Amino acid sequence: MRQSPPPATAHRVALVALLAALLLTLHGTPPAHAATPSEASPESASKSVSKSASAPASACALRGTTGWTDEGHGTDYSVFQRPKGTKKVGMIFVDFPDAPATETPASSAAQITPGTDWLWYASYGKTWLDITQHRRWVRMPHTSTDYGFERGLTHETHEAYIKDAVAAADRGVDFSGYDMVYVVATKNAPAISFTPTYLHEPGTAGVVADGKRIKWAVTFGQDMWHWGPKLVAHETAHTFGLPDLYAFDGADAHRHVGGWDVMGLIGGAGPQYFAWHSWKLGWTADRQVRCRASAGSDTVRLTSVAYRGGTKMAVVRTGPTTAYVVESRRAVQADSEVCSTGALVYRVDSSVQTGEGPIRVMDAKPTATPAEGCRPLDDAPYQVGESFSDPAAGVRIEVLSADGSGDTVRITRS
Repeated sequence: MRQSPPPATAHRVALVALLAALLLTLHGTPPAHAATPSEASPESASKSVSKSASAPASACALRGTTGWTDEGHGTDYSVFQRPKGTKKVGMIFVDFPDAPATETPASSAAQITPGTDWLWYASYGKTWLDITQHRRWVRMPHTSTDYGFERGLTHETHEAYIKDAVAAADRGVDFSGYDMVYVVATKNAPAISFTPTYLHEPGTAGVVADGKRIKWAVTFGQDMWHWGPKLVAHETAHTFGLPDLYAFDGADAHRHVGGWDVMGLIGGAGPQYFAWHSWKLGWTADRQVRCRASAGSDTVRLTSVAYRGGTKMAVVRTGPTTAYVVESRRAVQADSEVCSTGALVYRVDSSVQTGEGPIRVMDAKPTATPAEGCRPLDDAPYQVGESFSDPAAGVRIEVLSADGSGDTVRITRS
């Protein structure tokens, strides 16, 4: 879902619009079985054959230029939350004078808390959400329709909603120990229609409770009953600085990346984060990235992004803010329901704002009709013997071989 950004400043974007119409479309520790998120994953070594030496991974890290959530490296952690380690989350439950809750807090929490395990696996065990549920309904001071969700939500109105929720819960909750807050609205409040992310605007009063400024929050609305646990992965990743990959303009919202990456279509067939995102967040190491920043070619063995080990992506840098990326996708773990496997190619542009297509998947079969139950771009991966080329950029990507755990590709920049 789209974040609720602070007011426009030198590094801020426009106000959030209503998402409902656009999207037609426990406190605990990491589970013992998740200690090694990809125990069965191959730890394949990368092989590279180059006409000229490939560059260090840092040469393919693009500079962010939008001042907000984009695909650039160098995330501003005075605004965003660091994406690694344990994040302590306080979950509170709110209802309203016009919409009293009739369900249990536990039933609402069950819609989203499995997202902790999902994020743990998707981050290769690098990020864990330690959620404490305060299982009682607290009454908001205003009716659900007073909070502006149906009229379009600004940063200020979103902050006011969080401030009221925190104040209502504060008597029974010590907020000082939490990194982030989840506010869950009753299912009986359809006016709280969608789930935006809140980030505190530096230099403003913001929301303070128990001596702690709440810098990051997610307010869950009606759409959590549709999207389920993966909504946690999408929204929490906004607090880490990831942009939305679906289009904000209302025309075919998922035309840029289809069902690839949970930052696009949350319920997509291939929701595992792109390797580019995993690298940006520090879940994938520089040694797992093959960079081609000058003329030459490399033959690279790629291990599926769903697995922990091996080389995760090959990058061909094409400009100050642009690059092509190729990664391997297999029907395992988060991607177990993908419609097609193979080498997925996409273009990254860190000068493009969130919601405007900062990543665009290249379709290997642009004229093919998707299989039943699949969407356009779900069959985008390239197979053995197929290739992608952008003559203007001097880029060619060829798929040389494949097996159950990944693909071998040749990337060329002329």
